[in-house]
This record gives sequence, structure tokens and C-alpha cells, in this order.
Amino acid sequence: MLIRLLRTYLARYQRPIVGLLILSLAGTMAALLLPSLNAAIIDEGVAKGDTGYIWRTGAIMLGVALVQVGCSIWATYLGAKTAMSFGHDVREALFKRVLSFSSRELNYFGAPTLITRNTNDVQQVQMLVLMGGTMFVAAPITMIGGIFMALRTDVGLSWLVAVAMPVLALSIYLVIRKMGPLFRLMQTRIDNVNRILREQITGIRVVRAFVREPYETARFARANTELTDTATSAGRYMASIFPIVMFIMNISSVAVLWFGAWRIDAGEMQIGALTAFLTYLIQILMSVMMATFLLMIAPRAAVSAERIQEVLKTNSSVVPPQHPVTELRAAGVVSFQDTDFTYPGAESPVLRKITFTAEPGQTTAIIGSTGAGKSTLISLIPRLFDATGGSVKVDGVEVRDCDPELLWSRIGLVPQKAFLFSGSVASNLRYGQPDATDEELWRALRVAQAEDFVREMPGQLEGSISQGGTNVSGGQRQRLSIARALLKRPEIYVFDDSFSALDVATDARLRATLKRETADAAVIIVGQRVATIADADKIVVLEHGEIVGCGTHEELLASCATYVEIVDSQLSAEEAAA
Repeated sequence: MLIRLLRTYLARYQRPIVGLLILSLAGTMAALLLPSLNAAIIDEGVAKGDTGYIWRTGAIMLGVALVQVGCSIWATYLGAKTAMSFGHDVREALFKRVLSFSSRELNYFGAPTLITRNTNDVQQVQMLVLMGGTMFVAAPITMIGGIFMALRTDVGLSWLVAVAMPVLALSIYLVIRKMGPLFRLMQTRIDNVNRILREQITGIRVVRAFVREPYETARFARANTELTDTATSAGRYMASIFPIVMFIMNISSVAVLWFGAWRIDAGEMQIGALTAFLTYLIQILMSVMMATFLLMIAPRAAVSAERIQEVLKTNSSVVPPQHPVTELRAAGVVSFQDTDFTYPGAESPVLRKITFTAEPGQTTAIIGSTGAGKSTLISLIPRLFDATGGSVKVDGVEVRDCDPELLWSRIGLVPQKAFLFSGSVASNLRYGQPDATDEELWRALRVAQAEDFVREMPGQLEGSISQGGTNVSGGQRQRLSIARALLKRPEIYVFDDSFSALDVATDARLRATLKRETADAAVIIVGQRVATIADADKIVVLEHGEIVGCGTHEELLASCATYVEIVDSQLSAEEAAA
């Protein structure tokens, strides 16, 4: 998964990667040349008192050092730029894929894990790209070149390299092998903390209303402790790597000095050569450490890449048509014909053999008990879900065959849970029509019975709206959502229980103004209150996912027992007759 992800999203950055490789190669070769020049200064200049040789070789060393520094700076810059661009592209791909998901996929993954995958998981793979860009070339070249230069300097001490390298590599491998499962568990527990925190912030009113702060505090503490324990365990293993490396490196340095001193004493080696060999040994061991450091990052990056690929490989269950219909007649007829819907894994359908038509210029209301399938039914119109049987048509065209953008442009949806984005009143309303004028905004607010409270807000149209609209009441959120849909002026209006938070008087005024505003459009209302839907041209009564009645308020009172029960539960007999 990791290799596939890197190959896919790094392919477009071949030129900077090639430049990075060349610069890393040049910088590493310069670093390997410096110890030999230093040895020559000691053995040929200092030992023989040749000041001129020292100056000449020192100037060469300075030039080589400048080349190394320059190459390292540019290589780091290219590596960082490539890694950041890689992260940008992966996040963009994840975001686009999530936007294409239907409600089924969004419910399957859940918002907390999708957020974590688009932030923390991408960051882990991005870190691997960054570190790999600066170390991928330097580590193996330093290792191979260092071994070659060490053997060239003195073969007699080469056995120390042959012992130190495997010991260091084996020690670090044993540590890293323990870290992979911990990183996988850590990402899952980050998801869990994110989920609990999101629930608590979103449901803070419920928590306080039921005085459940101690329980929620304990629940978050458990999740936080689990994450902390896992991260601490992984951190212990990670922290042990550097002491292991330094211990083996220091022991190796002592061994080189010890055995090198015997060789110098025997006249088999010079002091400069010993200094160069010691430097090469440290460079070799450092390259092993860099390589193992990459291996240390790789397990967590591999887990993150697997989680990212899981999202990228998930296709939406709502598939765009290969040959979409790109034109619809401007009518707004919505028809259901023997429509069925079953949730994945459910034993029985939520909707069965639904057949009715919503005509333009009419109001079609849908009512039923909780769980009857009302919201699911209207979700089939904009293809938030796809029907599992029968058909759903708009203007005579099956919604599966219609271009998604065209379909959505015909529908003004006010969801059951009114949602506002952080920003201003105007920015939220202009979701319905980006180029709407202030006058058009006020007109929509006036129809939606929202003008009064918006004029009282500081800034009025530029008044601040917090994330989710939490700084306004539920009824105000619903009216702003209705105004947003009105600005779109679609052929089909879908109100999913969008009047539930309004008082009776405001509800009546809003429905009266809506009727004039939407006179030429098809209006579909899902309602719980009989008073909201009593004056509809057609009322569809659902029970257990089936239509048990269809007609006007008066017709259903005479023919539908389920509707009568609903009416009786809300209105007195005199009110119902009126």
C-alpha cells in the first residue's frame, strides 16, 4: 500500500526528485572525501612540517566543504518541497473522494476517522517522504562509499566494520519489529479520541442537561489514557534506538583507537590514516542509523498509507452514469414507481413499493410515525442513496441516468438537521446562489420569516455565524436554511421536517409566504405536525415503509386509519374537523 501510494503521487515530481538525487550524491561524495584530505594534511603536512602543503590541501578541503553544504541545503529544500507537495496532493485526493461518497460510505467510515486520515495519516506518510528524500540516497552511498574508503585507508582494521555494522543493524531491527503493531494501534486510538471529543463537543448541551460531565470526563480519560499508553510504549522503543546507536558507535571508536594504536606502534599505520578510518567508521555507523531511522518511520507510515488507500479505493455506491442525461425540461415532476430501499446488511427493506407523483405547482406532504422511512424516501431524490428497487424519476428521467450536477441544480433541499457553516449570514445564504445581491438575500429572509432577527444581529447580513450555527437558535437555523434554498429558486423544493423548531404562528406565516413563492415549483414536505401539512394538495401516509394512504387532509380523515390516529394524537376532534 505504501509503495503504491508513493508511486502514484510522486510520479509527477520526477524532475525535483532527480535533482534531489544528484545533489545528495554530490554532497555525500564530498563528505566522504573530507576525511582523506584531513589524513593527508596530518601525514604529509603536519608530520613533515610542510606548511605549503597544509595551506593547499586546506583550501581544497574548504572548497569541498562548501560544495557539501551547498548540495545539502538545496537537497533539503527540494526534499521538503516535494514532501509538502505530495501531502497536498494526497489530502486533495482524499477530500475529493470523500465528497463523492454517498451517505452510505460516510456512515461506514464516520467523520472522526475521515478527519484523522486526511490529517494525521497524511502527515505520517509525508514525513517519510521528507526524511526519505534527504536520507534515501545519502545513507546507502555513505555506507558503501565509507566501507570502500575505510578499506582503502587501512585493511587491517576492516574487521571492526564487519562486526559493528551487523550488530548495530540487528539491534535496531529487533526494536523496530516491536514498533509496527504499536503504530497501527496508535492510529486506531487517535480515531477513538477524535470520535469521543467530537461527540462531546457536538452534544455538550445534552451532556450538561443530564449532568453527565463526570461520565464523559471519565470516558475521554479512558480513551486518552489508552492512546497515551500506546504512544508511551512506542516512544520507549523509539527512545532506546539512540542509546543503542551511541553505545555501539562509542565501543567501535574505542576499538579503532585501541587496535589502531597497536598498528601505529608497529609502524603499519600512520596517525592521519587512523583519524580518517575512525571518521569513516562513524560515517558508516551513522548511515546505518539513518537507514534504520527510515525503517523506524516506515511502519507507522505504512499503517497510515493503508488507511489512506482504504478511503481512496472505496467507490461511492451512488455511481455517476457513463452517458448522463444533460438536459431536463423545466417542469419539476418527481415520481416514485414501485420504489424499494434496503440498507446494507438490513434484514428487511426500509421502503416497499412506493408509488406516487409530486407535480409542479402542488405541495406534496409525507407524514408517518418515527422510523416509517420518510427521510430515507426523500433522500432518494437527490441520490444521497440509490433505490434498491423500482425507480425514482425527475421530469421523466431516472435519477441514476441524470447528470449529478444537473440533478442537484434542480433541487432545493432543506435537511432535517439544519446546518450552517462558519462565516456570515450572507456567506451561508449565498450557498444557494453565489452571485445573489443583498436585496435578493433580504427578500429570501423575508419569505423565510428570518428578516426580523437578522436585522437585530450585529452586522446584519455580515453578522457572524459560528460552525454549525450554534450561536443561533434551532428555529433561526431552520429559517436561514429555508432562505438559502429559496435563493436557489429550483424546480423542486424538498423540506425534510424543516418546520419542527418553529412556533405555530411563525409556521403558519412561513407556509403562507412559501406558497406564493413556490407556486410554480413542486414542493415536497416531510412533516411531523399535522398543522404543517394539512393544507397540502396531496398527503402521503407512510407506515413501516409502505404507503397506507394518499389524498387530501379531508380524504384521509375519511379513509385512512393511520392518518386519523396521527391526527387524534395531535388535534382535538373539533380542530381536525375544522
